[in-house]
Amino acid sequence: MANRGEIALRVIRGCRDLGIATVAVHSEADRTAAFVLLADEAVEIGPAPAAQSYLRADAIIAAARSTGAEAIHPGYGFLSENQEFARACADAGIAFIGPGADAMAAMGEKVPARHRMRDSGVPIVPGSDALDDVDSAVAAATGVGYPVLIKASAGGGGIGMRVARDEHELRVALPAAQSTAERAFGNATVFLERFVDSPRHIEIQVLADHHGHVVHLGERECSIQRRHQKILEESPSPAIDAATRARMGDAAVTAARAVGYVNAGTVEFIYSNGEFFFLEMNARLQVEHPVTELVYGVDLVVEQLRIAAGEELRLRQKDLVPSGHAIECRINAERYAKNFMPSPGQVTGYHEPSGPGVRVDSSLVAPGMVSPRYDPLIAKLICWGPTREMATARMRRALMEYAITGISTNIDYHLAILDDPDFVSGAYTTQFIDGHPQLVEAAQEWEERRRPFQRVLRDPARAAAIAAAVVAVGP
Repeated sequence: MANRGEIALRVIRGCRDLGIATVAVHSEADRTAAFVLLADEAVEIGPAPAAQSYLRADAIIAAARSTGAEAIHPGYGFLSENQEFARACADAGIAFIGPGADAMAAMGEKVPARHRMRDSGVPIVPGSDALDDVDSAVAAATGVGYPVLIKASAGGGGIGMRVARDEHELRVALPAAQSTAERAFGNATVFLERFVDSPRHIEIQVLADHHGHVVHLGERECSIQRRHQKILEESPSPAIDAATRARMGDAAVTAARAVGYVNAGTVEFIYSNGEFFFLEMNARLQVEHPVTELVYGVDLVVEQLRIAAGEELRLRQKDLVPSGHAIECRINAERYAKNFMPSPGQVTGYHEPSGPGVRVDSSLVAPGMVSPRYDPLIAKLICWGPTREMATARMRRALMEYAITGISTNIDYHLAILDDPDFVSGAYTTQFIDGHPQLVEAAQEWEERRRPFQRVLRDPARAAAIAAAVVAVGP
């Protein structure tokens, strides 16, 4: 596993189900992490900074060779969408569990990907080609129509995106967007898209094998975001009906076929007023893949492993029908009242929820360190129910039981989201968080309600005394 944390644990579990031995590569800081201790073998590849460990393709491939590994799973982030890493794996005779470098290249930069999608008949947002300078951007914006969204051609995660509502804003924002893109991705290329105000962010999961079979596994609703990064996802989307799902699914399959895509991938769309437009394709497993697994009954990691081994997809489109509803809350180490500022540190108490319909994919199995070196994601809490209402009720119950002490998390903020009328009705867009500042105060109220349970966890002596008293009283 060329990754760390919860996704490395997730891959270990998929491999164990298939009887496949695993090797964890890890930084110096992750020596005692759960994913390292649970793998069959572990190889340290460098110091804590990712640039000196998890982003070192040479060290990862050397670790694979030294342990006799036949394949590398990149997870998400880090090297998961790095074309050169995929090529290096192929050159070393090691299977890369993901698309080939050529398919990755075709989707890796948004401007060429837009051209390919348009030529294949997949709807795209009206926009421009790559821009050379401010004057060319102003000329392009005249044709596209204000407001426009300035986007980096490379990378993702919303990094560098800026909205310009007139020519003055465009002239100011474009150089800043180019500078951000250069720093983040080593590529200053930007382009314009028509700004679709308050859309929904819908993505379609696809699987494709080496034998020409491509299927989709419905949609995930990913509109609840802060700083263009998702924090809560659900499947199916409360806004998408069966007919629209079929049309979006067909468009996603077309997109995958257009680039000769193999393995698991996600085609992202924006959706507004009954229309959808291609946004980009993520050539990897997504963070939010568990909601699809629970609704469609498919283990996506196992399917990735089988495809990488050359097996033919056993899934057929006619059999892939959603059942029930699933919601995922990303549990992050962050201060929701301080603009979601990261809050890494020592976790002193840790208690996971359980019960019917509850799944936890976590980097922690007990109190431990959330490192400031990496993403603040601690865990993904996923709940399934036969209806959206039941999935929401189970998620609320699970969040109430989830206790993490020693650091700040966004657990209470998620509880506030679930109670908001716009979430309950399903009438929300990508502007949900910005448009609901009252969620902070509501979250603080939830924090007070959950405090007694947190105190018990924080005080082991008190917890032991309560347990002893219960035993003494008897049933």
